[in-house]
Amino acid sequence: MSSLVQQPGRADGLGDILERVLDKGVVIAGDVAISLVGIELLTIRLRLIIASVDKAVEMGINWWETDPTLSAEAKMVQQELADDQVQALAQQNEQLRLQIERLEDRLAASEG
Repeated sequence: MSSLVQQPGRADGLGDILERVLDKGVVIAGDVAISLVGIELLTIRLRLIIASVDKAVEMGINWWETDPTLSAEAKMVQQELADDQVQALAQQNEQLRLQIERLEDRLAASEG
């Protein structure tokens, strides 16, 4: 005699369960607090969301689109911003050099 009893309903495979979880999304949240003599030393907040990309976008989560390590477009935007900053710093540097030059000329003229 077999000791296995089949449960009524449908038997879902791992693929079906995974598909359902990704389609609906799962949120796991928790806090860990470490205290010593009533003084809180450390608090760790854990938040985990498991969902498909489509479901995440539907929930307003799309951080991978702006992460330069994951998106070529975001990397280009970051590089353009860096180039603009370098150009702005070069212009500021040139203005400061000219200002120092004028101040040195004034100082030389007042001493002479």
